[in-house]
Amino acid sequence: MVFSSLLFIFAFLAPQLLIYFLLKDPKQRNIVLLVFSLVFYAWGGPVYLLLLVIECFTSWFTAREIERTEFPKLKKGWLILECVVMIGLIFIFKYTGFFAWNLQKIFGWPKVIPEIVLPIGISFYTFQLLSYVVDVYRGEVEAQPRFWKVLLYASLFHQCIAGPIVRYKTVADEIDHREITTRDIAEGVRRFSVGLAKKAILANGCATIADKLAPLSAEQMSSVHGAGLWLGMFAYMLQIYLDFSAYSDMAIGMGRMVGFHYLENFDYPYTAGTVQDFWRRWHISLSTFFRDYIYIPLGGNRKGKGRTYINMLVVWFLTGLWHGASWNYILWGLYYFVFLSFERLFFGDVLKRSTLTKALGHVYTLFVVFFGWVLFRYTDSKMLFEVLKGMFGIGHSFGSPEAGSMLINNIFFLILAVVAVLPVGKKLREMLRKETWKNQQLILYNALNAIDAVLPALLMVLSVLALVGNSYNPFLYFQF
Repeated sequence: MVFSSLLFIFAFLAPQLLIYFLLKDPKQRNIVLLVFSLVFYAWGGPVYLLLLVIECFTSWFTAREIERTEFPKLKKGWLILECVVMIGLIFIFKYTGFFAWNLQKIFGWPKVIPEIVLPIGISFYTFQLLSYVVDVYRGEVEAQPRFWKVLLYASLFHQCIAGPIVRYKTVADEIDHREITTRDIAEGVRRFSVGLAKKAILANGCATIADKLAPLSAEQMSSVHGAGLWLGMFAYMLQIYLDFSAYSDMAIGMGRMVGFHYLENFDYPYTAGTVQDFWRRWHISLSTFFRDYIYIPLGGNRKGKGRTYINMLVVWFLTGLWHGASWNYILWGLYYFVFLSFERLFFGDVLKRSTLTKALGHVYTLFVVFFGWVLFRYTDSKMLFEVLKGMFGIGHSFGSPEAGSMLINNIFFLILAVVAVLPVGKKLREMLRKETWKNQQLILYNALNAIDAVLPALLMVLSVLALVGNSYNPFLYFQF
């Protein structure tokens, strides 16, 4: 069950909210959230619900033992146990096949590569539980005495399978004490509807263009042209942001409806002026996790330049590996390590000095990110090299009537998608509100309020129409 499905919206989320608000007791509301979260998680594979419970119990138990004991070595021992269990489980389920495949290629062993189904969301909830126990060890939060509340924290369906990675200290107080205002509900509904529209209308539409012009199969690649690959990867660049940020928007919105205030996970990364700035804006919860729990504990930049770059190398290798058990993801992580190292060594600050260098920095960053998504998209190395050659007209003709037709037919849709990845709408909304209030233009100010009230319903209707038919595009009438 995914957020952008009619089943989730009408048969799961709506009943959950109805029951939640019929109850007034905070404990009962938490139980409702827990039950619905466990049902949501079990939907994708009931057997893996047991894995989630085991990880939560391990983290609850080790955190309590860390807090109880007065001996530093014993505290560290419990922390090591937590790390071994959590990292061991994620290795078994996510990376066993990958490492077995590599061993087979090198040594011819094992003869049979085990096929292990990857539990939904294991990367997210494992990192959340690790951060919780580490924070207890550091004395930054108190251990939760009740197991079911740790289970609630890790399994909350808002963010359990697609993030953001929510740290326990962010929601510790809200688990027991939540005050839900009308503004919270309104803002939550608005945020959810925006995220749903980004996914159902924009991301899915971009995916259709990307799959057509930058295909994943070798058979389809034979008829692809260079211009088509550029347009297809541009659509994929839009799609992957709209997709990822949409799920974060929906998670933040659903949390807000019931009183949880999750931190932002994306901050318009395609406006970044450097690669470093891009990673301050992209998947913020993941970037800060690796910074706080890997980079800084390794020594950060406090132990000399050589050690700094070794620490960065470890972080970016793990960042790539976290995204998937495939060499292209590792290559993608190391690709960013190279550019971040060059910026740190040579020219990062230069790109911030003037209007011209800022503009050049923005163009440079977009090209780096663009080709990074090429590495990210193609897990097969032969396909990856074929695409890179084709983009520069090597082995494929560059001109593409199909790409030109696709561009003309979808030009207004692509413009809308570009606007959606930029803070244009947000800044315009804030400016109009500020100016109309400042100049006492109450009619316009009230009109803006009316638009804010109607917009979520409009976006929901358009999103539902898009979901009803897989190929239906609510913006079809914008096409030539």
